[in-house]
Amino acid sequence: MADNADRRLPFRTPGNALKREVNGAQLATLNTLERFGWDIKFIRRTPGEAPLVVLHDPDTRKYAVLKSDGELDENPVWERFRS
Repeated sequence: MADNADRRLPFRTPGNALKREVNGAQLATLNTLERFGWDIKFIRRTPGEAPLVVLHDPDTRKYAVLKSDGELDENPVWERFRS
């Protein structure tokens, strides 16, 4: 019988590997937020657009987007990320 493993399960990239893909402004903000428990969850790459860095705060169960200028958008419009 064929292997029934779900290939849709996400491949988890370690946070340190993801950190190497952010710019200096984003890294400075991320380093500060990590002191408060935030962590980098994933980076979404869409052809022709800047990568979206998504962070998570486990204390409040909140997700946010780290913009390319280092600003944290705590209320992003999530529908635009769906495809």
